[in-house]
Amino acid sequence: MNTDVSRFVRFPLQAAAAIAAVSTLGDFIWAGLGLPHRTVYGLIHGSLLFLCVGWYLGALAKQRATGAIAGAVIGFSAAGGFYLLAPALGRSAMFLLWFGIWIALGFLNQCLTQREIHVRSALSRGILAAAGSGVAFYLVSGIWSPFDPQGWDYLLHFGAWTIAYLPGFAALLRK
Repeated sequence: MNTDVSRFVRFPLQAAAAIAAVSTLGDFIWAGLGLPHRTVYGLIHGSLLFLCVGWYLGALAKQRATGAIAGAVIGFSAAGGFYLLAPALGRSAMFLLWFGIWIALGFLNQCLTQREIHVRSALSRGILAAAGSGVAFYLVSGIWSPFDPQGWDYLLHFGAWTIAYLPGFAALLRK
């Protein structure tokens, strides 16, 4: 297989599966263990989840620590933004911040992989990632309904999360 094609398929799929595993573990911890929804838990969850995303992007660029730290900052900021905006926007705040996360990841990936930032490229990749993963996330979002964590199939959650993340990583990691 051509290395460009291999990179286009392998790395986004690898990233989506790895982060899907982290998200599925998050689902289990939140719902399976019956944790109450508290701001501090959300901030920790967002930070750890996107620390993993940043670490993966950083690993591809041989800058794991930089990627991990930046990813954690992105996740913490998005979770904090959710808790600030949710009283006014409700759960719609999550979709707004989902776009913001992917745009921030577009800039992070650009910082990790290139000497100079190309704003248009980072922004277009981030928007494409946000739109693709947003549509995919919407299509699989029924995995939490009805809310019955004891009856959930976590393998199904893993598959749904993989589908949700794949378009985002495909947009960010394309050559």
